[in-house]
Amino acid sequence: MLTPSSATPQEQKAELRRALLKARQAMPPQIWRQKCDRLCQHLQNWPTFQRSRLTLAYCSFRNEPDLGPLLQQQRLWGLPRSEGKTLIWHRWYAGVPLRTGAYGLTEPEPSTPLVYPDQVDLILIPAVACDVRGYRLGYGGGFYDRMLSQSAWASKPTIGVVFEYARLPKLPREPWDRRLTGICTESGLYLA
Repeated sequence: MLTPSSATPQEQKAELRRALLKARQAMPPQIWRQKCDRLCQHLQNWPTFQRSRLTLAYCSFRNEPDLGPLLQQQRLWGLPRSEGKTLIWHRWYAGVPLRTGAYGLTEPEPSTPLVYPDQVDLILIPAVACDVRGYRLGYGGGFYDRMLSQSAWASKPTIGVVFEYARLPKLPREPWDRRLTGICTESGLYLA
């Protein structure tokens, strides 16, 4: 195990990512479902979510918190599709077919209408962990950091979605890491 003084932020992130993903995979299915449902309820009750005309979200992968109960609501969503090192956002409504795309992720068909930043009111972002200041530990691809560093996306409210055990006091940070507006877990919604 690396000690904080001997490891680079990237090495610290990689080690933390492995440990947290292992813990997430070990969660019993019924506990996972209960936590997901409570997390969705916190988002559902948040006035910013209620007012959002178009919310960017994601389809759960490898035991990520599942937003399925929210995604089944008859409202307008944006879901990502990976293209190279970029996320392309597409409009989506409950009932519209999805496909398995790059990296095994569930995503919209490339032919569905695109979403542009000026249409978006809120972004729900998957994470391995978040810290109490609003910094996110992702999967290491940099997709969301690259997107949020663009001026068109920088002012959008962003909520990291994680389980409570992955809401940490502090994460290793690098210059390109973007701070989120808040974090949602099964225990509550915390604005940074």
